[in-house]
Amino acid sequence: MKDYENQIRELKNIIEANDNIVFFGGAGVSTESGIPDFRSVDGLYNQQYDYPPETILSHTFYRKNPQEFFRFYRNKMLFLDAQPNAAHKKLAQLEQQGKLKAVITQNIDGLHQAAGSKTVLELHGSVLRNYCESCRKFHDAPYILNSQDIPKCQACGGSVKPDVVLYEEGLDQKTINAAVRFIREAQVLIIGGTSLAVYPAAGLIDYFQGDKLVVINKAPTPRDSYADLLIQAPIGEVFAQL
Repeated sequence: MKDYENQIRELKNIIEANDNIVFFGGAGVSTESGIPDFRSVDGLYNQQYDYPPETILSHTFYRKNPQEFFRFYRNKMLFLDAQPNAAHKKLAQLEQQGKLKAVITQNIDGLHQAAGSKTVLELHGSVLRNYCESCRKFHDAPYILNSQDIPKCQACGGSVKPDVVLYEEGLDQKTINAAVRFIREAQVLIIGGTSLAVYPAAGLIDYFQGDKLVVINKAPTPRDSYADLLIQAPIGEVFAQL
């Protein structure tokens, strides 16, 4: 395995030589901003609750037990004070330079946009958007955080649901189509901060047919053996070197 300095140098060269780069990221991009990862050793999946997180964050549980859903959601899904880290900022900078064409993210925290990225495809939605299920009125994240029990619409009294994709719910087809197009047309695909364990999102990688596949992740991924460049390190730390 190449030493770390050589890996960083090679990543710089790849970015320098290409102007059609797409980034595909997951929870590891935001852990350095203080947002816990679901699947890491100290992530939410390894903490103890009355129900497993994947059960609580399912459509069925949301319908049957909304009070418990929102209790968990407020405590463990809303990190509204989190700030973009070096990875978010560098990706925004690369977009401004015309090199990065899109960020495709599994995260729901809005930190890519907060860092200045414009073309962000949110596969799993965003905690920053919440809509009344009756009248579709928009409510922001602080409204959800500061509400009691089940958030109710200010306009009609209907239930307000976060615009996040729960287990058992399908991904937005327009977002999927756009992600496929960006990945298929990319010269370089950088996969960062994701275990590539969540489908159908992880399956989008199959559409890449460009020149260079870069994988940056602390833990092994199913795509490591396909990577032209593999860096096993925190992505914020790597991007801070660029």
